[in-house]
Amino acid sequence: MELTDDPPAMPAGVRDAFLRHGGWPGAPGAVSYLFREVGRLVYPAAPRSEALIRLAWEEGAEDVITGRDGVVEVYTDPLELEAVRTALERSGFTSAEHQLTWRPAVTVPLEGSAAEEMRALLEALRRVGGVRRIYTNAEVAGELLESV
Repeated sequence: MELTDDPPAMPAGVRDAFLRHGGWPGAPGAVSYLFREVGRLVYPAAPRSEALIRLAWEEGAEDVITGRDGVVEVYTDPLELEAVRTALERSGFTSAEHQLTWRPAVTVPLEGSAAEEMRALLEALRRVGGVRRIYTNAEVAGELLESV
């Protein structure tokens, strides 16, 4: 989770959200070993997506995922993000967004009440002022819960 340095009440809000939804807050960095930093490029659905995917692999992408809506996500080594983005752009593919982010090394499948409780926890964390991003390794119904 990324937090701003701003509101002093924010740590209490995060702790409260965890405790109200069956979680237990850990020390900063306690679960960092479960995630790895990656470069992420997002491309809107387009007729030439197969060419984009092929070129992304050729330029050094570590993973390429096409969503149900046709949006293509390209994951890279963090140090290769700009090189891959530039190569794809030179070939006419402009990313809608590109950034460094955290991706789970291993996902944990959740079903039923555990999945609903996780969704409720994520919603509660989104409402805490000062929380910039939330990363999770929870997978519900075959989909990784979206990071904020």
